[in-house]
Amino acid sequence: MRRRSLLLTVPAGLVTLAACGNDKSASGGESGSASPTQSPSPSAPATSAAPPPKIVSGPLPAITAGTKFGEKPTVAKGGGQPSKDLAVKTVIAGGGRTLAENDYVQAHYLGQVWDTAKVFDNSYDRGTPLIIQLAQGTIIDGWRYALAGRKVGSRVEFSVPPTWGYGSQGNAQAGIKGTDTLVFVVDVQDAFNAKSSARGKVVQKKTPDLPTVGTETKGDAPGITVPPHTAAPKKLVAEYVIEGDGPAVKADNTVLVQYQGVLWDTGKEFDSTYKRKALTSFSLQQVVKGWAQGLTGKKVGSRVLIVVPPSEGYGDNPPPNSGIKKDSTLVFSVDILAAM
Repeated sequence: MRRRSLLLTVPAGLVTLAACGNDKSASGGESGSASPTQSPSPSAPATSAAPPPKIVSGPLPAITAGTKFGEKPTVAKGGGQPSKDLAVKTVIAGGGRTLAENDYVQAHYLGQVWDTAKVFDNSYDRGTPLIIQLAQGTIIDGWRYALAGRKVGSRVEFSVPPTWGYGSQGNAQAGIKGTDTLVFVVDVQDAFNAKSSARGKVVQKKTPDLPTVGTETKGDAPGITVPPHTAAPKKLVAEYVIEGDGPAVKADNTVLVQYQGVLWDTGKEFDSTYKRKALTSFSLQQVVKGWAQGLTGKKVGSRVLIVVPPSEGYGDNPPPNSGIKKDSTLVFSVDILAAM
């Protein structure tokens, strides 16, 4: 099982959609919406009530090795007393888009304790970047404030006092005391928001009896047109609409996606991240079988048409108030934005 990041607020875990129920989903879905997940996610706890920190430029310990973007850094022990404010420095300036609150960020990072230089977590050794939303309840506040306004492609170093880190309780799992100031080095690889779309090459549709999915990539719903008077396929279908050039998704990955879902029989939409204006992230081990099988092996950056027969979807137990009847065939357009 992949080790989870220690940066996430307790309980650790990425926000996922609720598959059913009458409450709004964790990602902001409306009552009764149906997503590919099979169980609701835990709610993120409230973050610190502390006001936003003052941002200062230092002091910060030196990066003594691994000084290039994407290399695992070695960071010296902090000298003297750390700032009581949030000290932030852009070590390498990127030229990508500017990060904002509620963006999803893909980044490699290293974290250590100021006065001991003890590394308590890093993604470089795992070989997989973190994908996390800069939002209350998903990550420690120090990250939210330090990265907002920075650009994709940047290396950012910052120190986080307990007030905007783990508070007076610390983090026993990581060996972090309630008095520890933390030092992070973060390489911001990419960022995504509600207007993000697939990035790749349009693939010619080969089967006329399958739904047609639009190919626009400006962040609006692509639209799904189910062919009239056509029987739904009995087996799972997963085909590229746009083929990206990223790595292939693995069966145990967590993916960040935009998606739209409609019913085969009526073409009626029953769920959409575009409508909610909110991306969603979830583990392929927590979704209905059709999604897990349909996305595994597909490349990051792609838009995928998935036709899910009842046996690979909700079968005779659809989510309440979702508008999905028993034994419905479901049609999805899924943009795979990132995977970890």
